[in-house]
Amino acid sequence: MESDIKTADPADKSKLGLPRVLGLWDVVMIVIGGVIGSGIFLSPSNIASAVPTPLLMLAVWVVGGLFSFFGAVAFAELGAAMPEAGGVYVYLREAYGPLLSFLFGWTLFLVIDSGAIATLAVAFSSEILPKFPAFAGISKTTRMLIAAGFIAFLGAVNYVGVRWGARLQTLLTVIKTGAIAIVVAVAFFFSKGQGHAANFVKPAPGPFHFGLLGAFGVGLVASLWAYKGWESATYSAGEVKNPRRNLPLGILVGTIAVITIYVLANLAYLYIFPVGEIAKSSSVAPDLMGLLTGPFGASLITFLILFSILGAANQNMLCSPRVYYAMSRDGLFFKKIGEVHPKFLTPHVSILAITAWSIILTLTGSFSQLFTYVVFGQWIFFGLTVAAVIVLRKKRPDLPRPYKTWGYPVTPIIFILAALYVSVGSLLSAFKNAIAGLLLICLGIPAYLYWRGKMKREAGKAS
Repeated sequence: MESDIKTADPADKSKLGLPRVLGLWDVVMIVIGGVIGSGIFLSPSNIASAVPTPLLMLAVWVVGGLFSFFGAVAFAELGAAMPEAGGVYVYLREAYGPLLSFLFGWTLFLVIDSGAIATLAVAFSSEILPKFPAFAGISKTTRMLIAAGFIAFLGAVNYVGVRWGARLQTLLTVIKTGAIAIVVAVAFFFSKGQGHAANFVKPAPGPFHFGLLGAFGVGLVASLWAYKGWESATYSAGEVKNPRRNLPLGILVGTIAVITIYVLANLAYLYIFPVGEIAKSSSVAPDLMGLLTGPFGASLITFLILFSILGAANQNMLCSPRVYYAMSRDGLFFKKIGEVHPKFLTPHVSILAITAWSIILTLTGSFSQLFTYVVFGQWIFFGLTVAAVIVLRKKRPDLPRPYKTWGYPVTPIIFILAALYVSVGSLLSAFKNAIAGLLLICLGIPAYLYWRGKMKREAGKAS
């Protein structure tokens, strides 16, 4: 399972394996770079609007980070026990069987990751780039072409080697964390008397009431979305060196780092702006820099946000093709998807497929609606994956577990309840979208039956 490269005839792409070339630092960068996108720079306003008191606002970020950490420690156990390409797909397969794992991979390809890539590409070309005078007047067609080029660039980098994709991820992650460090440093050390520690505690939350609990829940859902992305590192488990150590450690270190970064960023925002002003701002980091350093600082942070978006999209391009590769190797997807490039040793056809599909979603503009459909289903898959820790403890007690979930079984149960809360909340708040998403996921059932039947027929011919 942990050999570097499967030995095979290079001409037979179906028998080549993926090399284990990613180290601990790469895993950490994948986690941090995938989680942090543009949201922490632009729209903590969603949470500030939901809970308009600073202590509750900070509590939402801490609790959301804690829930994410509970999920991460569960994923760490699964990743260390089964360090194979595909990650979540593999864990669902081993815990519940091939149908559920296929539906996860199907939805990931059709909407979740392709929709995320398309969303980030469009945000890059339509929301951030036009803030610069040189791009202010570009047409819709030009913006769409830039978004498509954005996706094609990421596909090309990851096509020519996982190391190239990982190096790009590291560079982009260093840039985005550097951008947050600049904002924090400017807020606390160069605020010229414009910062106020009182903003951390005023206004006070007031007496407890059930409406406050509901508001906290709304903010918590927003924070859980802001933390999403740490799970994708498991998809590349088949390319991690010493995965039984580096994969769980990388997930945990990366998740803790993100929680720390998010809390520091929000403390910086609160130091300069009262919570009410944060709630009104659609671009809080540029606003802060503009106030304290002038137009140059605001433009600098806006420029760096471009790289942050690029890094979040690159994580999807780097990791998700490994899921479709694993599905193909199981006989449950197009056979070509499971090929490995004889020179670059990447799942090149899988990368081309997700690149092409993401570009199609971008150019047709259909990704936005599709993405809202699967919010409901996505968190069901997350909850089921963490529940797989409990299932596999019973089902496969002899499975080697170099790392065991901290706080078991309490921490997995808390995360499962959080995932259930998000899913039910999505169902109640957008019932039609949730049902449409469920139907979209269920469309994978006939596809599964087709590939399952094809695999059995081929096995019958071989025997």
